[in-house]
Amino acid sequence: MAADLFSSAEDSRMISLTDTLLEIMDQHIAEQEAGQIIEDLKDVIRFHDKKYYLESSNIITDHQYDQLFAWLKRLEEDYPTYISADSPTRRISEVLNDGFKTVQHLVPMLSLENSYNPDDLLRFDKRIRESLPADMQVRYSVEPKFDGSSIALVYENDQLIRAATRGNGMEGDDITANARTIRSIPLTAAFSKEGIRKIELRGEAVIELTVFEQMNIERARLNEQLRTEGKKELEPFKNARNTAAGSLRLKDPSEVAQRKLDVIIYQVGYAEDAGGRNITDDIRTSHAEYLQMLAIMGFRTPGNALITFSDIMEVHAYCMEWQDKRDQYPIDIDGMVIKVDSIRQQQILGRTSHHPKWAAAFKFKARQATSVLRKVEFQVGRTGAVTPVAKIDPVQLMGVEISSISLHNEDFILEKDIHIGDTVIVERAGDVIPYIVGVVPERRSGQEKPIDFPIDCPSCNHHLIKPEEESVWRCINPDCPAQIEERLIHFVSVNAMDIQGLGEEIIRTFIREQLIATIADIYQLDFSRIRQLEGWKEKSVNNLQQSIEASKENDMWRLITGLGIRHVGNITAKMLATEVEYLTDYASWDLERFMQLKDIGPKVAASLYAFFSDAENIALIRRLADLGVNIRKTEVVLASEKLSGKTFLFTGTMPNLSRDEGKALVEANGGKVLSGVSANLDYLVAGEKAGSKLTKAEKIPSIQIIDEATFLEMIS
Repeated sequence: MAADLFSSAEDSRMISLTDTLLEIMDQHIAEQEAGQIIEDLKDVIRFHDKKYYLESSNIITDHQYDQLFAWLKRLEEDYPTYISADSPTRRISEVLNDGFKTVQHLVPMLSLENSYNPDDLLRFDKRIRESLPADMQVRYSVEPKFDGSSIALVYENDQLIRAATRGNGMEGDDITANARTIRSIPLTAAFSKEGIRKIELRGEAVIELTVFEQMNIERARLNEQLRTEGKKELEPFKNARNTAAGSLRLKDPSEVAQRKLDVIIYQVGYAEDAGGRNITDDIRTSHAEYLQMLAIMGFRTPGNALITFSDIMEVHAYCMEWQDKRDQYPIDIDGMVIKVDSIRQQQILGRTSHHPKWAAAFKFKARQATSVLRKVEFQVGRTGAVTPVAKIDPVQLMGVEISSISLHNEDFILEKDIHIGDTVIVERAGDVIPYIVGVVPERRSGQEKPIDFPIDCPSCNHHLIKPEEESVWRCINPDCPAQIEERLIHFVSVNAMDIQGLGEEIIRTFIREQLIATIADIYQLDFSRIRQLEGWKEKSVNNLQQSIEASKENDMWRLITGLGIRHVGNITAKMLATEVEYLTDYASWDLERFMQLKDIGPKVAASLYAFFSDAENIALIRRLADLGVNIRKTEVVLASEKLSGKTFLFTGTMPNLSRDEGKALVEANGGKVLSGVSANLDYLVAGEKAGSKLTKAEKIPSIQIIDEATFLEMIS
């Protein structure tokens, strides 16, 4: 369940407070309100600092964080009497991004196309050879893919003049002062002997694993001292990768020096001569020669780990050899990087807006660990689906402690023959989501017990059913407490009615206090009772009241989404919101009419018909209308028709836009957002860590793959 993401009610309160502050950020603030808002801003900034640097968790975007920080600075300038010594704007050790100016890379720092098996590499090899003249011999360089934080170094007249983080690929934070403390970065290098006046190098900032272990040993010793002094202890560092990334952005260069970072250079991005001419392709004939030149100059490079091959299957064999010995390497690596070695051929092949066409990453299989399955809990979702969740002995995997893992459904359990007491193999799918790969039968003692799937709902004891075409057991009791709770949480969520200040924990609190039991109750809350609850101030109550009132004016599609109709997401909800004048009009539709809607299949049509044929559902919609909630079609006023007739899909992580923001911009400019990659798609907007959608789109010639900047140019 989503609530598992947050460790306490305090986390939920801070997230709710963050949402409120972002909502009112552009409003005029009276002097009598400034003091309280400054205190709230300090609290949420400290909260997000802790989440990002100590728990490696991004709850808000960097842009939102910067907005809150800048607002706090403005308010403190306007009302200096409220400035305190513990403000994030005054305590240098807690200020993260404020002092780093943004600088533009000499050339974009692109991502890499991913491959996972021999077939992917064969397709990559085929594209390379088909794109080059037939008489050209292709040779690949292969080197480890270091799991750290990307960095760009600029040297001019043999002097290090700038270091920057990768940022959004086009520009990053200037971290020159911190980079100068890293001993593997030469402050001077003899580039002028090669005819180079200015050069930009690409590398990865890493922390060797033995150094990382020592850092945590030293932190444990420090905590012993803090404990004896009655002071708050420091969290241990989570993993080498996040620690390296966080270290680059520390405000105190002397502290960066203590972290003992290394930078491994893996690419020359750009070079020019004394006349300003681009000579990147002229200095050496191959990538391997470039790295050899840099190693001679004193830079740390992949060294002997870089080998060249002419046969792609030899490349694969080398990658598998490294996968087997990855744990013996002193630095975390998560794959291998394959590059066309010839600089001339790289120039011919070129690049997309997302990645160079001459390079690919071969990703290793996820790391695994073993643990013991102690028990299984069954959770009920808003649609009544019952999901088994494995509770295992806590195990560390890639810097994260795992104790709960979804078992998906009964078929998954039977297929993998999972028993209580089994030793299970755990991995993080995509290095993120915990997943049980299987069990270790050899470790069975005979005391293991089968997992008995309940026949009655664990929340309301109603008998469960399993439709023939599904693998999921469901509770069909509409009054099931667990379903009611999840429906309420879904209704107020950001992708539905977007009611700021009503987070998951607050919904649960209001249910316990019998303030709400149905969706309609949200619009009949007793705010005088809420004021009596612990932790609720007058301002928080007023903000919640305003947010609920504002949600009444939402476009009708948000209400459709919030009602939680099975198989209906935002895209379908937006289409449904344009087909009728009032939402209750769907009560008169038959199944055939729903089937005639564009992009609606039999399963969705049946779900819509069942929902709008239910008298209780229609009564709920009418009750919401009586309470002032909009159930009427909203006339859409487009910002432009620049994207009219064009279809888009977003994948990966964008530098500035969330996917929802991107979708909104497409629709505001007359375009349409699709739910998947197909021949009907015109543009795939790809960000970092774009996965299977990007791979699939590259196989369809009619699809144009663009980045965020190109997309924004289309509507500028």
